[in-house]
Amino acid sequence: MSGSRKVVEFFYDVVSPYSWLAFEVLCRYRNVWNIDLKLKPAFLGGVMQESGNRPPGMVPNKFFYMTSDLKHVSEYFGVPLHPPSNVFETMFEKGSLKAMRFVTAVAEKEKEGDVKLERVSRELWNRIWSNDQDITLPASFVEAGLKAGLTASEVDELLTLATSQPIKNKLKSVTSEAIKYKCFGFPTIVCHVDGKPEMFFGSDRFEVMAHIIGEKWMGPNPVKPMAKM
Repeated sequence: MSGSRKVVEFFYDVVSPYSWLAFEVLCRYRNVWNIDLKLKPAFLGGVMQESGNRPPGMVPNKFFYMTSDLKHVSEYFGVPLHPPSNVFETMFEKGSLKAMRFVTAVAEKEKEGDVKLERVSRELWNRIWSNDQDITLPASFVEAGLKAGLTASEVDELLTLATSQPIKNKLKSVTSEAIKYKCFGFPTIVCHVDGKPEMFFGSDRFEVMAHIIGEKWMGPNPVKPMAKM
C-alpha cells in the first residue's frame, strides 16, 4: 500500500441495480482501502445514448440472464435486491431523470463530505430495487429524503433546487465527465493511479481494481472476509 490516497470516482444512477452492488462495496471499503471515494451521480440514459450502447433489457437473452443473475449477486454481496414487478416499465418507461436531478441537488447542497448523498442514494435504490416503489414522483423523494435523515425543510429546498437549470446542467456535466472516460454504462469506477485514470465497468472487477491500486480484495464485505453471505 502506498502512502498517498488514491482518488476513486464512482459514476452511478439509481435505476441501475448493479450500481447499487458496486456502491455498497465501495462504501464498505472506503475506510479499508487507501482511497478517497468521490460519489458522482449521473444519468444512465445519457450515457447509453452517447455511447451507442443497448441496455440489457433491450436484448431478450440478456434480460433473461439478468433476472437470475441479480438473485445470485444479491446474496453474494449482501444487498437486499428484489427486482420490481415490471422491470421494463421501471427502467425504460419511467426512468430516473427526475430522481437523479434530486440526487444531484443533494450532492450540490452538501458541501462537506457526502454522508447525505450516500444515504439518499441508498434510500432511492431501496425504493426501486427492494420495495418496488415509484421513484419518479416528488412524494418518493420526500420519503427517501426523510428516511435518509434530512429535515422536512431540507427536502423542500432540495425539491425546488432539483428543478432548477443549474442542477439540470450539473447532471449533464457529470454525465459528460463519465463519457469522457469512454464510459458506456453504469456502474463505472475510475481509479486515478500515478496521474493516470483507470476505468472499470460493472460490479465484478474489484479483484482487478484492487490489484491496480495496490490494495487487497477481501470479498464483498471486508468486515466478514469471504464469508458466505
